Amino acid sequence: MSKYLITTLSLIFILSCSNGVETVTEETITEETTVTEADAKEFLAEVEQKAKIEGPVYSSAFWIQSNFITHDSQVVAADFSKRGTLEALQQARTASKFDDLELEPADRRALNIIKNGFVMPPPLDEDLAGEMASIMTELESMYGSGSHCFTEDDCYDLEAFENIIDNSRDPDELLKAWSGWREIGKPMKSKYLRMVDIGNQGAQDLGFDGLSDLWFSQYDMPASEFSETVDKVYEDLKPLYEALQCHVRAELNEFYGDEVVENKGSIPAHILGNMWAQSWANIYDIAYQEEAVGKPINITKVIEDKGLSEIEMVEIAEDFFLSLGFEPLSDTFWERSLFVKPVDRGVVCHASAWDIDSANQDLRIKMCIDKNEEDFSTIHHELGHIFYYQAYKDQPVVFQRGANDGFHEAVGDLLSLSITPNYLEQIGFATPEEAESAKQNEVAFLMKKALDSVVATPWTLMLDKWRMAVFNGELSEDELNDYWWELREKYQGVKSPNERPADAFDPGAKYHVPGNTPYTRYYLARVLQYQFHESLCEQIGFDGPLHECSIYNNEIAGDSLRAMLSLGQSKPWQDALESIIGTRELSGTSMLNYYAPLKEWLDEQNQGRSCGW
Repeated sequence: MSKYLITTLSLIFILSCSNGVETVTEETITEETTVTEADAKEFLAEVEQKAKIEGPVYSSAFWIQSNFITHDSQVVAADFSKRGTLEALQQARTASKFDDLELEPADRRALNIIKNGFVMPPPLDEDLAGEMASIMTELESMYGSGSHCFTEDDCYDLEAFENIIDNSRDPDELLKAWSGWREIGKPMKSKYLRMVDIGNQGAQDLGFDGLSDLWFSQYDMPASEFSETVDKVYEDLKPLYEALQCHVRAELNEFYGDEVVENKGSIPAHILGNMWAQSWANIYDIAYQEEAVGKPINITKVIEDKGLSEIEMVEIAEDFFLSLGFEPLSDTFWERSLFVKPVDRGVVCHASAWDIDSANQDLRIKMCIDKNEEDFSTIHHELGHIFYYQAYKDQPVVFQRGANDGFHEAVGDLLSLSITPNYLEQIGFATPEEAESAKQNEVAFLMKKALDSVVATPWTLMLDKWRMAVFNGELSEDELNDYWWELREKYQGVKSPNERPADAFDPGAKYHVPGNTPYTRYYLARVLQYQFHESLCEQIGFDGPLHECSIYNNEIAGDSLRAMLSLGQSKPWQDALESIIGTRELSGTSMLNYYAPLKEWLDEQNQGRSCGW
């Protein structure tokens, strides 16, 4: 999953007096001022102009912060963050002056986005804004440079810990790595709570009840209605997840024995093949014993056998989009992106896509590519963001975003559904015989997908439920970690493998918490990608099981997708959804249709087992 950088960074500027011309700011609009539609249009025009000029500079500052982790880069980023946030807050207050005007729908929407486009706003106070910026920068740096030493000669960073979690089958070694990485969260707790306190003050100053209200105000529907919608979709999907958890738990029990994992209740988090148990793909070999025929194609081995470089892996993903009719990536993408982890400096390796300056085709990805199947898929995902940026670059800057934040993630995830045996044959990753063999065992193919995509569904839902409880002040400092694990057991059927210490702050060990990346977007993406996929497969006339459909090399699908992407956030997300699938409803039905053969097989396997937790 990616933390992508969209042009929100370009919207953080206050309008000021320039070249002797007075601009429309809160200072020029007093309580006695009568504002007009013309004033609103002038304000929006000035926002647009300033964002185009100064936005790329701000984006570059944050690129340096993430790509060159030093004291100085953090100081610069904190200063940019402080000034930019204060300016954005001022813009929001100026935009609110036009609340009572009747305006053209596009202008009203633009003003609302300017008011609501915050994740962690401080009050309009220089000291508090400075404190907030320093905390945010420090938290991100603590994560990016995080490491833990058990002894002077036994030290690990995240990459080293993940290598153990992803590959080891030694429960003691796994527990050591799992517990070690969570040490980095402990010093974050007090800083995180202080940041939330300041953020709640800032949200209230903007007219919201608090951060929770602010975060969920951005979905073109009342927050309570939106929450009900996402919960209803999960209720539809829950039987599929519960069947998968039940089967995986039984297989892990058989592999490790009762002393490591019992064949009932929740599964200990350290043995699921992922540092956060958000994907179980790395324990596929335990979860499913492949038959002699119908083996899935081993993409990691293909990459190794072909001797592909990191750049060649990216070129293959680019070719997917070119086959749909998208324009090629610019020279600056290849020159300025980061593909390989540097040996001479600290970087945030978490994969991300960056819109530095789309008007001048400066779009980049930043990731430390490993030559394996997981990163092959991740590259396709990140380029989904890049081509989304490319598609809406002609929209006004204020609309240069996904229809909602889940759309951006869903586009990248959509491409992973087209990495089918037929696609792998088309790009030379499999012979016709290997592709045909892989299709013979649909359970193996779907199990591999489900251990990532289906498994992620409750995880992506629970993380923001925890965060909302923190934002709403429902938890004391001592309850933060306990509630984290309460939710993980409730939604995931996953538990901590050991007693957590009183000072633990395990949420801090997940990038998106100290990095303040809203997580509901990933839940929406998991659902939307299947809705997009099913609709596009119908549009191209695909006749067969949904999981065998690939939109590769089909410009009909490309035209439909591009038309939706080009809207950006200029229309409500329901309009964008309707433009590509024909309905306005978020639904889990497409995901259930995709995994129907797997669900049938799981139900057979689980007969006689005590499922649930």
